[in-house]
Amino acid sequence: MATPDEVMEHLRAVARPDQLAGMARYGMNTTNRLGVTVPELRRIAKMTGKDHELALALWRTGVADARILASMVDEPQAVTPEQMDAWVADFDSWDVCDQVCMNLFDKTPLAWQKVREWAGRDEEFVKRAAFALIAALAWHDKQADDAAFSALLPVIVAGAADERNYVKKAVSWALRHIGKRNAALYATALRTAQELAASDSRPARWIARETVKDLNSAAAQRRRRG
Repeated sequence: MATPDEVMEHLRAVARPDQLAGMARYGMNTTNRLGVTVPELRRIAKMTGKDHELALALWRTGVADARILASMVDEPQAVTPEQMDAWVADFDSWDVCDQVCMNLFDKTPLAWQKVREWAGRDEEFVKRAAFALIAALAWHDKQADDAAFSALLPVIVAGAADERNYVKKAVSWALRHIGKRNAALYATALRTAQELAASDSRPARWIARETVKDLNSAAAQRRRRG
């Protein structure tokens, strides 16, 4: 098994610091970041294999690239509530937040519980994580029934009033992904969007517009038919 020092040495060897300026333009926090691309991180994760202790050690480095890799090599069944709360409190960039939710958190038995806990928190990236996690569950959890997602719509409506950009975009992402699961949830998501469109809240109205536009796109319609 690779050691944390060996993995960090590999990350530094394949880093592309020339990419950091571009990452910053997309709103990624480039402090303590090497510039390793996500495809390269996936290749390293495949080589390394699953290793919970390695994931914990990589997270402790504080390096953004290593933290994304940690989410790829960790073992979902080994993740504790304390680990999830500690990691989410460390989020300081939207891409790290989303990658951890998509690669790891949505595969843990705790995911549905953490959605509700974090949606009630005020910290920007903790709150974003709640909605990024909904989007990831809508995409990946094939066993969840429609009722589980319908039950989260009040959480989405409550979060839609948040003015902060990283939260607002994640709320939109969550609602759109719910609507893309199947025809029934498409109709449910559109009804929720209509409710938000009638709101006095500017971010809620923006979320409504984005949801309707995305769900009625040709790509989304093909996916529902498929």
